[in-house]
Amino acid sequence: MAGEDPEGGGAGERAGGKRGEEMVLPQYFYDVPDMEERECRAWIVPLIVIANVVVLMVVMFVNNCPVHGGGDGGSSRSCFAGFLRRFSFQPLRENPLLGPSSFTLEKLGALQWEKTVHQHQWWRLLASIWLHAGVIHLLADILSLIFIGIRLEQQFGFVRIGTIYLISGIGGNVLSSLFITKGISVGSSGALFGLLGAMLSELITNWSIYSNRAAAISTLLLIVAVNLVIGILPFVNNFAHIGGFIAGFLLGFVLLIRPQFGWTERQSLHHCQATSKYKLYQLVLWVIAIIFLLVGFVVSLVMLFKGVNGSEGCRWCRYMNCVPTSKWSCGN
Repeated sequence: MAGEDPEGGGAGERAGGKRGEEMVLPQYFYDVPDMEERECRAWIVPLIVIANVVVLMVVMFVNNCPVHGGGDGGSSRSCFAGFLRRFSFQPLRENPLLGPSSFTLEKLGALQWEKTVHQHQWWRLLASIWLHAGVIHLLADILSLIFIGIRLEQQFGFVRIGTIYLISGIGGNVLSSLFITKGISVGSSGALFGLLGAMLSELITNWSIYSNRAAAISTLLLIVAVNLVIGILPFVNNFAHIGGFIAGFLLGFVLLIRPQFGWTERQSLHHCQATSKYKLYQLVLWVIAIIFLLVGFVVSLVMLFKGVNGSEGCRWCRYMNCVPTSKWSCGN
């Protein structure tokens, strides 16, 4: 199942009332005086949060632990929080994340290689993004989404951030399906890592409008590195993290490009010589990102639906998802 991706927040450049102060997260490093005036109200991120909560409630309703006992012959008397009746959780020994059975998750759209590839249930690549293994899993993803997504949506709008979220989630699931052929996977970790990737590429493509660039990029890279390290623990789907991050990183060059600093103001002054809206390196990165994004998705999907198992051609790749130690193994 997908892993939890907790992220942090930071203070704005004008939070202390002074310009040029040291910041924490890169999305607050813009050196644009009237940035706050151009912020829009975030609504797609709250809508995604609500949708995730509603979906988990529907899943628990279908799961109906007191009647089905998890769908595998288990005892209904062992349901956790039985006072919730139909919405009670599976026994903690089966699902410690306070959620439904794996049987229910698989039935409602969890990512499963056999069904996705051989039964051509491609819709699982999208449906599994909205499923969560339990309340704890859901809360971790919601907190990450709020910390990462709200500010991005305020700056770039719901269309671009919503697009990055969905495509990155699918990209993470595609890579996950290519390398993990056993078990099921659910969660929005790939989509969340896509937003992190988009933040990094946005920093690179809009480099000239940032102040304190070194602190911005080092902080973001540290956040990504820590989460990828967490991803090598058992039961965490690091391939979804990596695939989502790559898709979001490329999409950031395409969707989060900003005009040159002061371009709008120069256009309003008719006596000023017209200049290009974007710098040359921004356009080059835009073209390269589109090519890599399209080629990557086409090749990956063709490999997936041909039943290619990526782990067979790359024996060491399994260590990107789990590193065995004396404390745990990386079996099924």
